[in-house]
Amino acid sequence: QVQLVESGGGLVQPGGSLTLSCTTSGRTFSYLVMGWFRQAPGKEREFVGAITASGYNTALAESVKGRFTISKDDAKSTVYLQMYSLKPEDTAVYYCAAKPRGAADYPYWGQGTQVTVSS
Repeated sequence: QVQLVESGGGLVQPGGSLTLSCTTSGRTFSYLVMGWFRQAPGKEREFVGAITASGYNTALAESVKGRFTISKDDAKSTVYLQMYSLKPEDTAVYYCAAKPRGAADYPYWGQGTQVTVSS
């Protein structure tokens, strides 16, 4: 089992920045692919980005490319989602997820953290 705990959400003005953190426990962090997803009110959950277990490669949704980055700190078993130039349409509950290398789906999920972009 893997436990995931997100933190760092909050209210931010348009154009502002925010960094989300997701700390894991229960399984060797360096073997996990870490993903970020979000779900806005009335919408389906969508993929935001992911980082490979090695940390060498990342993938980001087109809607956040150039504004969001993903990084990880194996020593802290933590993955980060750095968000810049935030827009009102980024408002959502953000979820951290984890899967073993080679797995198709993400079996492990955090509880989510609210991000609200509003003036």
